[in-house]
Amino acid sequence: MNSTKLAPKPKCKRCRAPAVVQLHSHHTAFCKECFLFYFRRQVQRAIEGERMFTREEPVLVAVSGGKDSLALWEVLQHLGYRTTGLHLDLGIGAYSKLSRSKTEAFARDRGLPLIVVDFAAEGHAIPAIVEITRRPACAACGTAKRHHFDRVALEHGFPVVATGHNLDDEAARLLGNVLRWDMNYLLRQTPVLAPTHEKFVRKVKPLFRVSEYETAVYAFLSRIDYVVDECPNAAGASQLLYKDVLQRLEAEMPGTKQAFVTEFYRRVRPTLFREELDAPVTCTRCGLPSHRPVCRFCSLLEEVEGKRQRMQKSAAERLGETPTSTA
Repeated sequence: MNSTKLAPKPKCKRCRAPAVVQLHSHHTAFCKECFLFYFRRQVQRAIEGERMFTREEPVLVAVSGGKDSLALWEVLQHLGYRTTGLHLDLGIGAYSKLSRSKTEAFARDRGLPLIVVDFAAEGHAIPAIVEITRRPACAACGTAKRHHFDRVALEHGFPVVATGHNLDDEAARLLGNVLRWDMNYLLRQTPVLAPTHEKFVRKVKPLFRVSEYETAVYAFLSRIDYVVDECPNAAGASQLLYKDVLQRLEAEMPGTKQAFVTEFYRRVRPTLFREELDAPVTCTRCGLPSHRPVCRFCSLLEEVEGKRQRMQKSAAERLGETPTSTA
């Protein structure tokens, strides 16, 4: 006769009801309502502990249509903050169409204001930039996103932009920066990036205390309809490799990612980096702050335009025609 006993079902840490989610990194478990409370409290603690923003400040929330950014927007709204969404339509085919649709539906269903920037309509869809410049898609995309975060925030009077970077994102980024000892990026890795110019805005990461798994659970329990697939351009990105390595460590040693990130923020960063970021100048093209005469985004557009003109000239010469000016 088999005398093996079944393991008892976990109970919620707060109310002792049957748990629906276990968090091994915290050695705890929660029922649905208590997990939602826990998640929102983690975000609130991050905002207050890092002095990210106040309830009087309007917050521009960068929303991609994925679980992290939509969960962040939902939490901030639930907590009573004044929020407006910003969606950047990157022009990446069906993926961008679905992402925009999910974001617009989320905003519409909750009566929340949303600003949409259509990259294709502005003439710089990410696939076109990548095809012309041969740059890595993630690098071109990141440059464009950072530019538009500041541009839109400045134009609409937002002092702060909140992004949905979670604990896994921060841990993977930190691992990559440490492996390369990229001091410039390590200096900028922080839950709150203070502006170094009047035309820069504060960048904050209210989800930096919660894992990707926790965010996924929150989105599921809150019935948030989000884009499940990864961006098609993310395939082969080093960030995914770093996440995989960290996840293996986490499986063997729960709490590794939390300790790695929080101890860097709490102990290492203040010790190593007593210097301040260099004061930026003004980009001669767009007028936004930059750490060189022409900012990275405008330099990217100059490269695109220059290569387009050379391609047009080459095509015209092959046809025996005189190319028209694009000026």
